[in-house]
This record gives sequence, C-alpha cells and structure tokens, in this order.
Amino acid sequence: MTKIIFMGTPQFSATVLEGILSEGSYEVLAVVTQPDRAVGRKKEIRMTPVKELALRYNLSLIQPEKLSGSQELEEIIALGADGIITAAFGQFLPSKLLNAVDFALNVHASLLPKYRGGAPIHYAIMNGEKEAGVTIMEMVKEMDAGDMVAKASIPILDTDNVGTLFEKLAVIGRDLLLKSLPQYLSGNLKPIPQDHSQATFSPNITAEQEKLNLSQPARQIFNQVRGMNPWPVAHTILKGQRFKIYEASLVEGQGQPGQIIEKTKKTLVIATGDGALSLQTVQPAGKPKMAITDFLNGVGRDLKVGDYFG
Repeated sequence: MTKIIFMGTPQFSATVLEGILSEGSYEVLAVVTQPDRAVGRKKEIRMTPVKELALRYNLSLIQPEKLSGSQELEEIIALGADGIITAAFGQFLPSKLLNAVDFALNVHASLLPKYRGGAPIHYAIMNGEKEAGVTIMEMVKEMDAGDMVAKASIPILDTDNVGTLFEKLAVIGRDLLLKSLPQYLSGNLKPIPQDHSQATFSPNITAEQEKLNLSQPARQIFNQVRGMNPWPVAHTILKGQRFKIYEASLVEGQGQPGQIIEKTKKTLVIATGDGALSLQTVQPAGKPKMAITDFLNGVGRDLKVGDYFG
C-alpha cells in the first residue's frame, strides 16, 4: 500500500482527502494543515476543514506555522512516506521535503500554466474566463511550475461564484486524482512539461481589488462581484460607508456610473459605465448580509432614484 502525507487546508482539500481515504489503496501517515485561526468579527478560533476531517478519521495531525526549518518538517520526513499529495495547502514545500519522497503531486484548481498561485478560481471568474479546471502536477521548487500529470475542465456559468466553483472543482480534482494516481505510480502516465511562456499568475486578493469601480462596464463589475463571493466580498460606498455586494444580475439600463436608476419594493438598479446591475444580496455597514428586499424595507427605504453609490 502506498504511504502518503496529505497537505491541505480548506474544504476543497477536505473533499480530495476524503476521496483518498475512501479509496482504500493508500495509507495516510499524517495530515498537515494550517494552524487554527481566529475568524470573523468575534475572532472565534476555528479548525480548518481538513483538520476536522482528520480528527473524524483519527489521523495523525501536524499544524506547522511555517514548514521551512521547523521541527514539524523533521517529523514529517521521519515518517518515511512514499509520497506527498497537496491540495490548497497554503505554504511552500521546502526542497528538503520534496527530495525526501519518491513523488509529490499537487491538485491545483486551474488549467495550468494559467493562474499559478493562491487564488486561481477568483481570477478565472473576475477575468471572464469561459472555463475553469484542475491540473494534477508534480511539485517543484518554483510555484505551480511542475510537469502536468492530468487535466480536466468545466464551463464557468453566469450562475457560478467562487463558492460554487470551488465545490465543483473539488469533486473534479478528487476524481481526477483517484483516476490518474495509479497510472502515474505505475509509470504508465508520463507527465507533460508546462509551456512557461504562457504562464499567468493569481496572487492572493488584495484589499484594493475588493473595491468596485462603478465606471467599468456592467459585465466586468458582475464578474468581480461573483469572483469575490463568498469571500472576500466586493464592496462600494453608500453614504460614506462600506456597502458589500454579494450578488447582482445584469440588466438593461443607462445612467451615470453608480446612480440609482430604478427602485421598487423589490428591486434596486444602479447604472455602471456601460449597462446596469440589479442588486440581489447585500450587506450595509454594521448590518448582516441580507436580500435586497430586506434592505429596501429597512435601512435602504430612504434611497431614491438619482442617489449614488460609490
């Protein structure tokens, strides 16, 4: 039985790990995930989804703050695993670790060489890509630059956001890994080098990228909203305060960018640089996330056509 170390952090990773555990052909010697973090306004300490799954299966668990040069790194190497599988782990793997195993594969949520880095799904949606996918690749010292073992793609729909696409690609990645791993280990599946000249990157989203520019075309803003939902969430300004927009739909309409051009009991439409957006799910400053009808019946009831966002 092939002995592996699994490394991952979010639900995407947990889906892949659960697939490996259900297969029965691999012995997971240990699971490595990020340390518990304080999240939300209340700063509650939460376990990663991968840690929750590992505890459920009574797996050995390691949570290094930083792998390189750590005692945890030595512990992992001493386990004597045949290989490593990572999926959205969130840390670079030191060369010392990569050199200590026979193989190291990464389940990456993009169609490499496009969107190397930590936020491939966000950028695929924000940039208006027609498809997304998963690449199984060999791990090397350079970020997401290893030879490709397998690929699979799906279309990106207008109804998709980061959350829904993460869920879809987690299943795609799980199934692709379980299908390709036996062939790879037997030597019957030969990795293919990436065309590095075609590489693009998807660094972690910055606070500046969360801000909406309502002078842009409606389609571009629509993609940005979807590419930030459910995290980190796009926002504009209303009455001098941050106003988060989780969901919006493309509609016909013209006006000055940010101007409210239609308001009913159920709809709020704002103009953009080209076209318009009907807001659907929002979060005013100091309030919970809510449907637009609840906003219009509450704190937004005083808004009128001609008022501005941004």
